[in-house]
Formats: sequence, C-alpha cells, structure tokens
Amino acid sequence: MASGQLSRSEALACLGCKHACHMMLYSATKSQLFGRIPIRHIVLMQMRFDGLLGFPGGFVNLQKETLETGLSRELWEELGVAIPISVEDHVVSCLAPALFSSTSSSCLITHLYVKRMEEEQILEVERAAASTAKDHGHEVLGMIRVPLYTIKGEGGLASFLSHSFIGNARSQLVESLLRFKLVTPDELKIPGSKWTTTPKVNENDQAKIL
Repeated sequence: MASGQLSRSEALACLGCKHACHMMLYSATKSQLFGRIPIRHIVLMQMRFDGLLGFPGGFVNLQKETLETGLSRELWEELGVAIPISVEDHVVSCLAPALFSSTSSSCLITHLYVKRMEEEQILEVERAAASTAKDHGHEVLGMIRVPLYTIKGEGGLASFLSHSFIGNARSQLVESLLRFKLVTPDELKIPGSKWTTTPKVNENDQAKIL
C-alpha cells in the first residue's frame, strides 16, 4: 500500500481524526469530439467555490453517520440526486498530515469512492446538479467533465491536469483513471508535458481543508 494510504478499517480505527468522503462518478460513452475523437468515458469533477477542482463530497461526522451515509448526504446537497453508495464503492483512504496548522493535533483522512453508472444516469446527474442541487452556485460552481483524450500535443488530459486541484484530488483522479483502466500509463506520458509520471501530492496540498 502506498505511503499515507490506509484500508477502510484502518482509517476508521484512527481516533481524533476528521474524515472527508468524495465520489468519482463515470460512465462509458460512444460519443466523439468533433465527430472523430473518441471521448470513451465521462468522468465527473466539479469547480469548487474557491476556484479549485475536486470531486463531489465533503466532511462526514462519524459520531452521527457512517462514511457512506455522510457521503450520500453530501452528494444530495451538491448533485441534487440520490446516489446509492455501498462499502464496495470505497477505493482508498489516505491520511493527510496536519489539517489546520503545524501545531494542530487534528488529522484528516480522505476517502475516495468510485462508481460506474450508465451514460443516461450521468447526464441526469449533470442536469440535476445545475438545476436542483442545493449547493449549486454557492459551494459548487458547476460540474466538469475530465477530457481523457489528447489533442495538439498537450491539449486535453494533460492541460486538464495542469489546473489547480484541492488537496489530493489530482492524484486521486490519476490513480483512479489507471486503476479502472480508463486511460493507459502511456497516455499519461505525453511528450513535452510535465505529467510524464503519476503526479505526486505534497504535504501542504494534502493539508488543505476540503
């Protein structure tokens, strides 16, 4: 297991830590960009209120709810639709050092869930997030699709990865794309791009509040 990563049971056994759960939703698609570039998969992220990219979700209070019920609540607020979540959707937990400051005794554990949906379900999520979600226009500025293709050298995925992400969301994205075979390792090794290897997350980025 990679440094800082925990199993779900190990994460729940950590006392005094805050927990944040997020979900990556994706579906297969046969649509094409400009009628010739296969899009292959729709992967959803969101633009946050602070201008950073991240996955939908947020803090969970384990004194009142489970990881899954807390994530379900957050998704309802941010997406406007009820999405069934199970323990089987959990992919990875990660210990982020120093949540608030170097003198704080609090720690943050992030949990990523990944769920494959049908394309029509993904489209419904996009519609609801923009029309009925409680947090739309406030904590969430809009849903964003991750471009998994490459155009004009660095255009597409490489350009997307160059944007600013909250916490460890960038590494969560890249690792999940590889884990679920939505891209190949070679597709991340784009000539001239700084993403010639899986991007690393520094401790200061991980410590940001989600």
